[in-house]
Amino acid sequence: MSSEKRIIVVPIDFSEQSKIALSQTYNLARAINAEITLLHVLDEALFKSVLHLFSPKDDHEELLTVSAKAKLEELATESRAKSGLKLNTRVGKGKIYEVVTEVAEELEALFIVMGTAGESSLKKKFIGSNAVRVISDAHCPVITIKGQNHRMGCDTILLPLDLSKETKEKVVKCIEIAKFFKSTVKVMTVVNTSDEFLQNKLERQMDQVLDFIKDHDVICSGEFIKNRDISESVLAYSAEINADLIMIMTQQELEWTEFFIGTESQKIINNSEIPVCSIRPIKRKDTTEFTIS
Repeated sequence: MSSEKRIIVVPIDFSEQSKIALSQTYNLARAINAEITLLHVLDEALFKSVLHLFSPKDDHEELLTVSAKAKLEELATESRAKSGLKLNTRVGKGKIYEVVTEVAEELEALFIVMGTAGESSLKKKFIGSNAVRVISDAHCPVITIKGQNHRMGCDTILLPLDLSKETKEKVVKCIEIAKFFKSTVKVMTVVNTSDEFLQNKLERQMDQVLDFIKDHDVICSGEFIKNRDISESVLAYSAEINADLIMIMTQQELEWTEFFIGTESQKIINNSEIPVCSIRPIKRKDTTEFTIS
């Protein structure tokens, strides 16, 4: 986290869930000494479907933009008073997920924190259909907030492991967050294979990760869970240990067939009542071995 000016981007569609996501950002912003940028995106699809009803078009587009800016600034003023943090506002127009990822990259944001309705929502609002695209495309970690009741702080982080080299990125980011919050890390591996070679590999990986985390002065422990359903196991264990954050890798663009493929990650994001931090892996030619150096 070496960025000179630390920024967290929080997309706001003025729904209750996006406001809950904003309130959950306060602790993170304080912990890493960051500013918050509230971002509202005027969906270009909405413009196309609505503005033809009005004339002249430009006047009403400008009115919608001015209205959005005023509403966003009102929310920012309330949030500044509640949190004592520095909040900036920004209104963009275009495809929502594209604007969010572009603004986050432009600002060199450390995190995007956003509300999500999960898979049960029938509404095609910002926090529903666009969340997965933001997670897939963003270069910084994305924390999604689906649940409505959250504790303050981050006492326990759940770190599920897989068999990829990319796990190192997740472990390093987990250590960073744990140090800021003085969190305990619970490492878990879901054993959904009877293959003795893979089981031994998982055990070695667990030992490596625990040693690596402890070497960075973070309290941690490990757990093996036998279950065929990875996402179900992660969600059940997160509830059992009262986790405050789950950290996963997203792998939509990689052709992997075992352990935390994109489908499993998406199930966790969609169904977790606990905030989920998704990290997009750096593409590498070799993704077959797990190493920590």
